[in-house]
Amino acid sequence: MTEPALTQSERPAQPGKRDVLASPVFAPRLLTDLLDHAVATWPGRVAIDFLGRETRYRELGKLVEKAARGLQDLGVEPGDRVGLCLPNTPYYIILYFATLRIGGIVVNLNPLYVERELTHLITDSGAKLIATCDIPDILARVGKVCRETAVGKLIVCPIAGALTPIKSILYRLFKRKDIGAVPHDALHLRFAALIANAGHPRSAKVAPDDVAVLQYTGGTTGEPKAAMLTHANLTANSAQMKAFVGDLARLDEQEITLGVLPLFHVFALTSVLNYSIDTGAEMVLLPRFDLQQVIAAVKRTKISQLLAVPTIYGALNNLSDADFAKLKTVQRSISGGAPLPYDTRHKFETRSGTPVVEGYGLSEASPIITCNPLDKPPKDNSAGPAFPGTIIEIRDLDDPTKLMPTGERGEICARGPQVMKGYWNRPDADAQVFVDGALRTGDIGYLDEDGYLFLVDRQKDLIIASGFNVYPRTIEEALYEHPAVAEAVVIGIPDDYRGQAPKAFVTLAPGQTATPEELLAFLKDKLSRIEIPRAIEIRDELPKTLIGKLSKKELVAEEKAKHG
Repeated sequence: MTEPALTQSERPAQPGKRDVLASPVFAPRLLTDLLDHAVATWPGRVAIDFLGRETRYRELGKLVEKAARGLQDLGVEPGDRVGLCLPNTPYYIILYFATLRIGGIVVNLNPLYVERELTHLITDSGAKLIATCDIPDILARVGKVCRETAVGKLIVCPIAGALTPIKSILYRLFKRKDIGAVPHDALHLRFAALIANAGHPRSAKVAPDDVAVLQYTGGTTGEPKAAMLTHANLTANSAQMKAFVGDLARLDEQEITLGVLPLFHVFALTSVLNYSIDTGAEMVLLPRFDLQQVIAAVKRTKISQLLAVPTIYGALNNLSDADFAKLKTVQRSISGGAPLPYDTRHKFETRSGTPVVEGYGLSEASPIITCNPLDKPPKDNSAGPAFPGTIIEIRDLDDPTKLMPTGERGEICARGPQVMKGYWNRPDADAQVFVDGALRTGDIGYLDEDGYLFLVDRQKDLIIASGFNVYPRTIEEALYEHPAVAEAVVIGIPDDYRGQAPKAFVTLAPGQTATPEELLAFLKDKLSRIEIPRAIEIRDELPKTLIGKLSKKELVAEEKAKHG
């Protein structure tokens, strides 16, 4: 009988190779231990570069202490949830560690979410406080939701306050329309007031197994669920990255990491924020992906680590030779968040002369569970072998208690110290997502004879656009609010820039009329930009199963045929 597929992590240790599963490098730690070590070891190093303004580790440590005391003075206690609805700025990092320092739980919120999405996440998490920026649209939207959900305080972080003195003056002079007026009321609190203290937060009892972050995720059924990621989960995934990079880490020379991926996304949270702090690296933060800002940042800071999604690699490939040459300082490039097209990887590698390795993960695993090695050519279209300290299992689709042999397809499952504690207030979902203690990813794939994982399909209907999760049901429900829509189905279609994009198919109610343009205009204030369908197709009827349920597989097949 063929033996079940085993990953490299499961095989007996080879002579001269350490057993990563037994290594003390994965011993449980607090996330604040990472910061404390960095502040004590590299106080003079630059921790954050935000559009040219530098914050050194000693300064970051003091700001975290002040923010932590400020949160305590507002009544935040261990176990309380603090929502961070912020773009990439120093404020996110300060408030992230400040919340964790006093035993709070960070709730990651996308600033682009519309009101209904924010309302669900804030209500479900029970967030006591929210922090956001003073960009007018975001400030007004988040403020409205906070008032409706009885959030205690909204901490407002001014973008101009994070810039260099000269840029701050210019921003206030020439970008006044981009600065929201902060109301003088009981809800709003300026960041400067939060940190107007001497620091010295009261000690809080925090254990590595305590929940550190609520990372919302989900599929096409039900509302998004919050993965409970503990301090131990997130520090383990950072330690796994250190073990993965191995001797390539220049311990005597500071790494410089481009932080253009949003920190509220779990891939960036681990690979950019936690890993950088863990290794004393410099984070070059950008508030959003702008190609010219990226090139300016690379030129100014000599980026050595590039962690990005396929969309960014595709955009970089379109640079002129002169601009692309500025990427020559990059020594390590890792892609995650969505499948990396072969042509995109090959073109970047050819032009840069350095490999791009692709990894795979999910929010419930903090997120990385596999990655192609850095010291050898990757296998085309593979997500790589198991990450250090991780076990990958392929289980039977019909009977998940059975393991599949090497080369045979099944559901990808994972074990490791990075796997979440469970879902927030959802024991019913926990029972479905674990089998024999292993995390079920809902994705289909197989392991080859070398333990490399190949993804075949997504068991869920989740759409991955530019590395972001887009949930078809969210779009479908918004379409159903239009009086002319009778039925709606949303699927993912290939997109050269974003990897995937949503496309909607609808039928109209009898006697009703509507055009695709009218429907797109209707969705504009109900969905975030990434969720707006690339196209809406109106049909006389939609495919259904024998029991009358709307079926997506026929539409998916049609679109695949169109796109080859």
